[in-house]
Amino acid sequence: MKPHSEDSVYKLKQFSVWDEGSSSSLYGANEETVEDLMNKFKITIINIDEENMEMEFDMIGIGPPIANAIRRILLAEIPTMAIDKVHIYNNTTVIPDEVLAHRLGLIPIKVDPRLFVSKGNDEEGTEEDTIQFELKVKCRKVMGKNIPEADENSCIHSKVKSGDLKYVPIGNQKELYKIRPVHDDILISVMRPGHEIDLNAFCYKNIGREHAKFSPVVVATYRLLPQLRLLDEISGERAHTLAKCFPPGVIKISKKRDKEIAKVADPRKIKCSRNFMLHDELKDDVEVCTKKDHYIFTVESAGAVPPEELVLESINVLREKCRFFLSELKGLKV
Repeated sequence: MKPHSEDSVYKLKQFSVWDEGSSSSLYGANEETVEDLMNKFKITIINIDEENMEMEFDMIGIGPPIANAIRRILLAEIPTMAIDKVHIYNNTTVIPDEVLAHRLGLIPIKVDPRLFVSKGNDEEGTEEDTIQFELKVKCRKVMGKNIPEADENSCIHSKVKSGDLKYVPIGNQKELYKIRPVHDDILISVMRPGHEIDLNAFCYKNIGREHAKFSPVVVATYRLLPQLRLLDEISGERAHTLAKCFPPGVIKISKKRDKEIAKVADPRKIKCSRNFMLHDELKDDVEVCTKKDHYIFTVESAGAVPPEELVLESINVLREKCRFFLSELKGLKV
């Protein structure tokens, strides 16, 4: 078996991927200790967009089992609050009751789930485990306007949106919490004069493994860090052709001795592109790789909890899983 290089990468070919492995890619089959792994492991925050609740960070020095565990925990095992039970007293719209209830459940609620406890199956809702909303709207024509009913501008409440949900505090919730939908403009239903909706909606705490509406993230993905290597000088028309093969900003054209030379500017923007393989004059002089132990994570929160806090919660959940597993191993009589 040949020795592996320290720079462990996957090289992208036109129709395949070539594995340039290393001992670190064996994920535990070598003699490394936990201390060795911790010395290599680090997290670097690249960007936090507070307005859009998005976060990008790099996780370096681990294998895919750990990276994928964090991704799956973000999607399915961090609790959040969502509408789970709806009492419909009147619904004369064209939307069936069960579809209306389903649409309400997918509206993200701006509330910290850590302030609440999970509700038991047979328990009555209390201020510690339940949030209540009321939706009571009726569509009617604007008085004095002789406009066809199909014109929504002539009607009040022709569109029912998430902002129409009214928070109904239970117990002393009014003094403690300011609860609302994350967005006020999510369309629930379209109504015409005479249509009416009257219902109460109840939010409970649960996890995404139970239903997707309880997932606290919109996006939780990762990809390997791309690398771009120019094996020879690429100039003139070839340089401009190469720049068009990648997203804007990956390749920059600089002048050197009255020649236009292609330089690698920002390989992070590469999305596994193989377009340069279509050009015979380029494919032997360009190499695209991805580093095996360097993951670029993108996390977008649904709005209840900031993404940086969700990442910390996912790491805490993974830590507790490891502790439970170790305690079970110690209890085995082997």
